[in-house]
Amino acid sequence: MSEGQGAALDPAKGEPFANPSVRRCGAWSEASQLERDYHDVEWGVPVHDDRTLFKMITLEGAQAGLSWRTILARREHYRAAFHDFDIARVAAMTDDELHDVLTNSGVVRHRQKIASTRDNAAAVLKIIAEHGSLDSYLWAFVGNTPIVRRGSGESVPATTELSDRLSQELRKHGLRFAGSTICYALMQAIGMVNDHRPSCFRHPDNAGAISA
Repeated sequence: MSEGQGAALDPAKGEPFANPSVRRCGAWSEASQLERDYHDVEWGVPVHDDRTLFKMITLEGAQAGLSWRTILARREHYRAAFHDFDIARVAAMTDDELHDVLTNSGVVRHRQKIASTRDNAAAVLKIIAEHGSLDSYLWAFVGNTPIVRRGSGESVPATTELSDRLSQELRKHGLRFAGSTICYALMQAIGMVNDHRPSCFRHPDNAGAISA
């Protein structure tokens, strides 16, 4: 992928970034305005709110086999269908409610993925009961400190030993659609791993750096 350039959003203000010709993370981050905004404002920003973390587990699982743009375009539908990602409320959803979601054209109508959202919510509640929060459980895998990409020649992996381990542990807790590739994408999305290219304006060494 070539380095992307173009106008960016100020992550703090949601306004045009001061630099009119910033570098991003290549083709995916320039593919559409939706993806540019996600890259500039959300991707790689550390997340510590349990509801938001559950949302990202849900969305990353929904993405399996699809493009991230497909899910980004449907986020509001997922939010409405799954009670604003209230973990306890999702865990208590009835079969009839899940069937209603399955008929909702605003979400990816994949029976197993939709059913797994309720199962995952129940599993997450058990994790919270055992570890105090989903936040403390997930971030312990990186020692509560983001892993930052260094070196311009590095390629972004699809999986790592860490994502393998996270996947194994999440599956032990009963989560589904939690394979290693999904887990690595999750870690990138919630800032456990900062995979912005060193040349990207959102890399920690640059002007638009992400703050923990």
